[in-house]
Amino acid sequence: MAAPEKEIEDEVPEGAEDEAVENSANGYENHFGNTPGVLTESARNSADARSWIITNEKLGSLGSATISIPEPSEASTSSLPSPDILERLTTPLKDRQAKSSPKTVQLQNDLLSVLSTRRDLYLTHTPLETRKSTREAIVLHALNHITKKRRRVLKNNDRLAHASKSTPNDLPEDVQDQGFTRPSILILLPFRSSAQNWFQALTSHTPSPTYQIENQSRFLSEYGLPSGAVDKLTSAEPGTYPADHVDTFKGNVDDNFRIGVKMTRKSVRMFTEFYGCDIVLASPLGLRRSIEKEKHADYLTSIEVLIIDQMDALTMQNWDHVKFVLSHINKLPKESHDTDFSRIKSWYLDGHAPYLRQSILLTAYETPETRALYNTFTNVSGKIRTEKIYAPIPVPEGINQSLIHFDCTSPQDDPDKRFHHFTTQLLPSLLKSAVQSTNTVIFVPSSFDFIRVYNYFRKHAGVSFTILSEYSTNQDISRARQAFFKGTSSFLLVSERFHFYKRYKIRGIRNLVFYAPPDHPQFFTEYLSYPFLDDGVEASDVTCKVLCSKFDWLRLERIVGTEAGLELVKGA
Repeated sequence: MAAPEKEIEDEVPEGAEDEAVENSANGYENHFGNTPGVLTESARNSADARSWIITNEKLGSLGSATISIPEPSEASTSSLPSPDILERLTTPLKDRQAKSSPKTVQLQNDLLSVLSTRRDLYLTHTPLETRKSTREAIVLHALNHITKKRRRVLKNNDRLAHASKSTPNDLPEDVQDQGFTRPSILILLPFRSSAQNWFQALTSHTPSPTYQIENQSRFLSEYGLPSGAVDKLTSAEPGTYPADHVDTFKGNVDDNFRIGVKMTRKSVRMFTEFYGCDIVLASPLGLRRSIEKEKHADYLTSIEVLIIDQMDALTMQNWDHVKFVLSHINKLPKESHDTDFSRIKSWYLDGHAPYLRQSILLTAYETPETRALYNTFTNVSGKIRTEKIYAPIPVPEGINQSLIHFDCTSPQDDPDKRFHHFTTQLLPSLLKSAVQSTNTVIFVPSSFDFIRVYNYFRKHAGVSFTILSEYSTNQDISRARQAFFKGTSSFLLVSERFHFYKRYKIRGIRNLVFYAPPDHPQFFTEYLSYPFLDDGVEASDVTCKVLCSKFDWLRLERIVGTEAGLELVKGA
């Protein structure tokens, strides 16, 4: 949206015109300018057809990666550019890097180089210890994008102002520098605490006292814990809760929020209305409710950089919310919103914005949902997906473990084939065993599968059982754990989402059945350790069965290791 000239001048840093000229041929202009060279018809057709030239390369400290470029393409995949960041913006980062470890500095510099290609980036493994430094690098890339965009607008405003005074009948025509609406960065996050982390990363690049953070107190109040509240995760003795659980759930974990952030020359303005902001920080649920209320999502029409963090946590919420929001990005607007159409880049008018949007995805591990989402993106500059070679996870020695394969030829058939094998073969074999028909936990990763298994137990199994799901109240949880531990319930059905949110230790387990391998590999280790919470339990007293098909590859490799996982899939 074309903002008033006076307002824009106030928003752009000093020296903007000189730097805009100096950087007129930079990576931003080559990808997001009015006539980007990468946006060819053949590249668009190739991206639509998912016809990519695929190479495998090592990207410095980011490790091995699969790089996909539209075919045919002259784009090079052999080297990365230097970070394409305005010098003024790098000063705060360099000051912090001077006090950081060489490993952290290298990671941030390599990440900035990769992001400067304007290709999509899918980080499939984000360790706890690197998440803060990764956020800082990505935010710097986003700020660089906003600054270059606004400087281009300022330069063209200046040209138009001079021309209107000297040659009012001969105004420049090459001033297409904007989208339909102002917001150009969308950051999707699972919790308010996540938004606070990204806020801290954002303000780390805005040195005080040069910058002011407007509405900071309100933000910290609404996105932090209430005054006087004690966070039991951070106040507990170290080791009481797993480190990943503390990192995910400390602070305010409300999942319904949305906030606009406006960047000006001297301030960061929180709680800016969407059509006047540069960055939208939101949860998928918060945005969905906003879109459904307003009946459109015009503020998402001109998103040029999409960032989705903690995708593993988002899959434990409602993934449909993510798909709903993304289905509304880069669509033609329903209303004009006072847009100056003479300033809109031609590729927006042509409906080609999805081919240029850069998507940055971060997750602790891959799932079929996150991989499928990545595969839908059509960035004509290409896509980068990092890879990780997994080692087998540690489990208590001596436990009788068995992988139970069932035949399945397509992922669409997997839920039905899995349920059929479980109800006709695996469960009957458990019920025939005096040992395995009691003290048995059935761990179900998918919520849909959990409901299906629960209904089967309720109607057909004919055994005593209880459940622990994400919808269980504290009273339900206490009653279920007690019944299972005392043996009044022979089976305990547990959903992965329950364990993700609660992380309770379960006593009384002697037999474990994983309806499918868990998404979180550490959950496998944890549940195999729980039998030993009871006195006198030997490894030989514990059994573990894992029901799996070849479509469980992503989960299996995180448990048994990449090499062993490949062998298992080949033999399936």
